Amino acid sequence: MQTPTHPPITLAAELRLPTNWLDYLILGIYFVAVLGIGFAARRSVKTSLDFFLSGRSLPAWVTGLAFIAANLGATEILGMAANSAQYGVYTTHWYWIGAIPAMVFLGLVMMPFYYGSKVRSVPEFLLLRFDRGAHLLSSILFAFAAILIAGVNLYALAIVVEALLGWPEWVSIVVAGFFVLVYITLGGLSSAIYNEVLQFFVILAALIPITILGLKKVGGWGGLSDTLTESHGDNFMTAWGGTGIGSDNPLGANWLTIVLGLGFVLSFGYWTTNFAEVQRALSAKNLSAGQRTPLIAAFPKIFIVFLVMIPGLVAAALVPQFGTPASGYQYNDAIPYLMRELLPNGVLGIAVTGLLAAFMAGMAANVSSFNTVFTNDIWAKYVIRGREDTYYVRFGRLITAVGVLASIGTAFLASSFSNIMSYLQTLFSFFNVPMFVVFIIGMFWRRASMKSGFWGLLAGTTAAMINYFVIYKQDIIDIPSDQGANFVSAIAGFVAGAVVMFAVSLFTAPKPADDLQGLVYGTRSPGMEEPPAEGDDAWYRRPALLGWGAVVLAAACYIPFSF
Repeated sequence: MQTPTHPPITLAAELRLPTNWLDYLILGIYFVAVLGIGFAARRSVKTSLDFFLSGRSLPAWVTGLAFIAANLGATEILGMAANSAQYGVYTTHWYWIGAIPAMVFLGLVMMPFYYGSKVRSVPEFLLLRFDRGAHLLSSILFAFAAILIAGVNLYALAIVVEALLGWPEWVSIVVAGFFVLVYITLGGLSSAIYNEVLQFFVILAALIPITILGLKKVGGWGGLSDTLTESHGDNFMTAWGGTGIGSDNPLGANWLTIVLGLGFVLSFGYWTTNFAEVQRALSAKNLSAGQRTPLIAAFPKIFIVFLVMIPGLVAAALVPQFGTPASGYQYNDAIPYLMRELLPNGVLGIAVTGLLAAFMAGMAANVSSFNTVFTNDIWAKYVIRGREDTYYVRFGRLITAVGVLASIGTAFLASSFSNIMSYLQTLFSFFNVPMFVVFIIGMFWRRASMKSGFWGLLAGTTAAMINYFVIYKQDIIDIPSDQGANFVSAIAGFVAGAVVMFAVSLFTAPKPADDLQGLVYGTRSPGMEEPPAEGDDAWYRRPALLGWGAVVLAAACYIPFSF
């Protein structure tokens, strides 16, 4: 959901970086730290709950930083910088309206149901709320999508490393896959989460110098704004300019499709049901910490947009017609171009390490969520049931290796697509939106029947695919861009899933009222009555205050860019 549509990840051949021994030393230290965290986390793994959910023992600040790092993959970093070079300040929508409201909704509304029901995964919640059909279908769809997305991260990493450092693609894929495999196999989710915390700070250390030096190069924000307004028009430096219904703009979307398609359907579908994110909140030490996980993550999310947007704008200002054949660069070249032009050795090594850390964070989030869903929701419930706990820990480690190997395979599969950024965004519209509609109706409508979950999920996925592959690709309806098509696919999937759920519920039996406690809004389970831990009642730890504070701050950020 977080990745824009633009040309495929291929970088200009002349972007080879002048790295030296100092840069490679920094990179080597990072890899040693990654493995060290894996070995340290191994000592805490004694049960399957430890391996898959860190024993539900982690503090909120750790899970909150891991939550944001799991999303901050390098496909987002390169993609959003490219999006900014191409579309300008429109990029802010993916953060302030396309992330913050959904993250707050997850923390305040949905986490009490997830955490209170003691489920180990998002698909398991569907088993409790609906039936085995909805559970199995959602588990298979999620496991499949997780491997595809992990493969996209690996392939994108290989392309970038080949262009910047000269490593062959297959070497990059195998090396990154090996390190992710080792530290997740050793320490399970705890290893992935603590590495994501490390990766979060490494990523910031990479992006902040690029942003500051880039702004200095173009004469500050005023110089940047004047240059781009003159070359790209008035709307390029505004968030809402040119988005009136019927207006023409490069994004190919108006305010209605931005608000409904991105701000509601795609955004809520991604942030509230994507287990690669929710898993971090489920590993928190108590309900309050679980609720605060996405809320803590929301605050850096508000400001990270500047660290990916400004480099894209700077590149567009420094190179006339950046992203066109005349310039010699593609939009994806924005950050690598600035790395080469602005960063000295040492700082350059930190930047390269930050990109690798971002790719590995994105891959690790998907692999760790894949091994949990495959082990607990598919293998333990439908294949080998009732075995001792240690068996499932061993199987979880085995399936992690299988997942990494499958990701390496899908990395090479991704290379066959002409536009893997569009491919990634399309996967989210196919798999996350139908899951969201099933969740939202099941959580707020008691009459939603047990069978409606399966059919709503199937109908939503099918409708989104039909809109994209038939209506859009066959030009039955003129949609200006892939980005606009994804917004429409999301809306189509949501509407189809909702209509089918309502229709099926009218003709099939609802779940007994006693079985809905803690699963439907207005009911509570014992886990939702959990008293706050000592210190969790402080004003700055109150979920409602954190949540509404994030919403107000994100809304306020729009003000300078609205005129």
